[in-house]
This record gives sequence, C-alpha cells and structure tokens, in this order.
Amino acid sequence: MVFSEVIQVFIVGLLIVLPVCLIYKKAGFHPAWAALVFLPGFGLLLVLMQLALLPWPNLRDKIERGS
Repeated sequence: MVFSEVIQVFIVGLLIVLPVCLIYKKAGFHPAWAALVFLPGFGLLLVLMQLALLPWPNLRDKIERGS
C-alpha cells in the first residue's frame, strides 16, 4: 500500500520537474534549479518567482550581441 503511494509521488514529481528543467535550460539557467520544486510548501512558488524576476542569461546574451 505505501509502496504504491511512493511510486505515485515519484511520477507526479517527474511530471513537474521535467518541464521545469526544460524551461530553465531554455532560459539559460542551470536545469538543476528545478530541484527547488521539491521544497515543501513554497518550492514551486520559488521557481516561478525566480523565472519571473531574474534576468534570463539567454536574453542578456541576445541584447549584448545586438540582435
């Protein structure tokens, strides 16, 4: 019984972490920051705030090149 709940939590965790990893990678951040999602209570909030408020390295590179 407990084993099936652990599997469910793992699958849900992967369904959240994998897309967040891809978003971080495309934004120019290290994908390991997606591990913040696993912080109980406010992990996903931290991820969303970081993506919304910090300047994205990919965007900075684009501006410096003048494109």
